[in-house]
Amino acid sequence: MPLTDAACRNAKSSEKPRKMSDGGGLFLVVQPTGSKLWRQQYRFQGKFKLLSHGAYPSVTLLEARKKRDDAKALLARNIDPSDHQKSAKRQARIAAVNTFEAVAKEWFENKERGWSPAYSTRLWRRLKADIIPKIGNRPISEIDPAEVLEAIRKIEKRNAVVLAGRLLQVCGQIFRYAVATQRAKSDPTRDLRGALRSRGPAQHRSALKAAELGPFLRSLAEYPGDEQTALALRLVVHTMVRTGEARFAVWSEFELDGKVPLWRIPAKRMKMRNEHVVPLTPQVLDLLGELKKLAGNSRFVLPSATKESVISQNTLIYALYRLGYHSRATVHGFRGTASTILNEHGFNRDWIERQLAHAERNEVRSAYNSAEWLSDRRRMLEWWSNYLDAAEAGSEPLMFESAA
Repeated sequence: MPLTDAACRNAKSSEKPRKMSDGGGLFLVVQPTGSKLWRQQYRFQGKFKLLSHGAYPSVTLLEARKKRDDAKALLARNIDPSDHQKSAKRQARIAAVNTFEAVAKEWFENKERGWSPAYSTRLWRRLKADIIPKIGNRPISEIDPAEVLEAIRKIEKRNAVVLAGRLLQVCGQIFRYAVATQRAKSDPTRDLRGALRSRGPAQHRSALKAAELGPFLRSLAEYPGDEQTALALRLVVHTMVRTGEARFAVWSEFELDGKVPLWRIPAKRMKMRNEHVVPLTPQVLDLLGELKKLAGNSRFVLPSATKESVISQNTLIYALYRLGYHSRATVHGFRGTASTILNEHGFNRDWIERQLAHAERNEVRSAYNSAEWLSDRRRMLEWWSNYLDAAEAGSEPLMFESAA
């Protein structure tokens, strides 16, 4: 006779385990301790076997019957329900370990060595802030496109459209890594192409025009703030380096003695992970001399009492604001200004691109010695420093006869 819920609920324990049958192989075992366990007996390939369906009342009578019927359906397909159950539990354990956050950390650690510290720190911070709180604890094999899109939409709502697109690309790389390491079957971001808001027209970082350089440099000469900040801005303008490359510069990178002074920026601090050699002009040597007086015994060229022990990421841009150049210029924009002026004066494009430490899209051409075109770039930078001096003085800069 089939069981009722009341019979299951009121079943009393005894000195020995006792079975209460529900039919179809399903029965409830009442243990001497009072616990009640669902079991199902079945035959597979001529052998009697036992299957566990959990404990009552956590698993109700109706739920236990459903499990029994599912087991019978597997038997009809010649599948052992016990093996199937073990496989399902094993997959559940694997899924619990292989969450999006766990796989993302593994992917990040594999890639981190090829990135600059600043980029890797920024990337992981973005993932932790915008993606991991939404889908980090989900098994990566179970995440669908709608879940990813929901996380990205929250970023878009902040009008951070560019960031949303970049993080979607990063998520795609993580999912493809999961596929390659057999933790996922597919990359759900593939189905989100065209789903994001348009970025709109490209927004280039503000850069001064040639005619604006003179007034800017004269304003910088009267900068009312910290002297180190003004010197740092001049260093960036004269050397065409990125802000981060200047901020974290240490004195041991500079070869200041001899006829060919150089600044060797190690690969680990470069965006493209290649050593970058910067020829130093007389004007830059003077700047470094002043900065050395301010730095004292610090190993950093631009030391400061910050968490990173160097001037903050915003120090230079805030200096531009203070000089009245908010929305008119950015620190990175000086690289564009230099590139435009040098190109207009006929300098070899390869010299300029190498001085900017840009990546070469052609893989064959990208393999280069860090000192490539060094003598040519030295002459180019000497002309550039002289051009800046002339612009600040309000005089006409000399043409460079060998620029073509």
